[in-house]
Amino acid sequence: MSGTPPFRVLRAKPLWMTNGVITGVLALLFAVFYVGANIDPAGHLSKLPVGLVNADKGTAVGGKQVNLGAQITGSIRQSTAGGDKIDWKVMDEQEMKEELGKGKLFGALVVPDGFTSSTIALTDATATGTPARPTLTVLTNQSAGSVGSGLARTATTRAAENASLQVGRELTAQTGARQAKLPAAARVLLADPAAVTVEDGHPLDSHSGLGLTAFYYALVLVVCGMLSANVISGQVDHALGHTHNDMGPLRLHRPLIRATRVQTLAISGTLMVGLSLLMGTLAMAGAVGIMGMDASHLPLLWLYSVCAVAVCGIGALTLLAVFGTPGMLVVTLVFIGMAVPTAGATTPLEALPGFYRFLAEFEPLRQITGGIRSILYYDAQGDAGLTRGWVMMAAGLVAAVLFGFGVLGWYDRKGLHRIPVETTPEKAAVAA
Repeated sequence: MSGTPPFRVLRAKPLWMTNGVITGVLALLFAVFYVGANIDPAGHLSKLPVGLVNADKGTAVGGKQVNLGAQITGSIRQSTAGGDKIDWKVMDEQEMKEELGKGKLFGALVVPDGFTSSTIALTDATATGTPARPTLTVLTNQSAGSVGSGLARTATTRAAENASLQVGRELTAQTGARQAKLPAAARVLLADPAAVTVEDGHPLDSHSGLGLTAFYYALVLVVCGMLSANVISGQVDHALGHTHNDMGPLRLHRPLIRATRVQTLAISGTLMVGLSLLMGTLAMAGAVGIMGMDASHLPLLWLYSVCAVAVCGIGALTLLAVFGTPGMLVVTLVFIGMAVPTAGATTPLEALPGFYRFLAEFEPLRQITGGIRSILYYDAQGDAGLTRGWVMMAAGLVAAVLFGFGVLGWYDRKGLHRIPVETTPEKAAVAA
């Protein structure tokens, strides 16, 4: 045995430099991805989809048809005060409910039926009692994301308040000297006639985490696939005799079984598929059965869970097999570092800088979250994210298989086999 003191390795410059570069870059990238994506959602906001509904039928005033609802929605849509931050989508009530129920709108502003007649009634000098105040309704949609819903609520509330003030100015000008004859309550309301009410446009069940259970459940599936890939890769190497397996104070070693890199990945992938049945089942049992997460379409949720774990796991196994030891860092960045900020679950994609929106187009967590959200919140509608989830998982699986077996096949043809070479400790030079 070598007489070199073991702590002497701490004098080796390559040991410090290599680990310093790897850990330093990892810390920098995580800070950039996590903080950079969420540092200024309002400042990066662009074209957040918000519904704009006019249910008002208008009324006749002095022989002329007046529709204040159409006037309000038209002025909001044409207003340039908010720049391109909000994408106002004019639609009817039925279409608005459908879009909210698919997570395609983060909120809506509704001018209700009878708004014009209620507003004009404030100028009636013959009316007695307290006049009924017209309302403008702001609808939120937490199922589409709490931050996005909050941004939409702020924008729609401000738009409704500005619209009320504009209508008030016009009514005041039209009423003129007749204001003195109006009831005191009507005169007070005339300057700002509309009350703004806030309602939940797509209510969720109580155990839905305010619209975040889909994200956290999807994160569980991705983490299960990623971490199990690391475990399976190590255990397969041990089973083939490539590495030792430390179990507490015991070190176990199996006889070497010669296997190509392609064969090793095939073995690991098969094990991952089989264990995904277990992991997907237990993940759903823990979330729904033990913790009481609100969920419907349980058979579909189970199938989607199993497939998500399997695809993420095979993708991670591919990166580990192709890149070797640095592969775990690549896996961590792809499945966690770049994935969480771009999932669109907390901060909406419309409030992310352009680079992060680009990442969101293919990052696995975003695709899986969309499918889970559709199953949990939107009655498993395909165009609410479920179809995209299935398609992107299939595309990811195909890409992983082609990339993994293609690169590993090239390694094998070049003779870059994974046969352990035994060396004596004296041959492992330690830089002073």
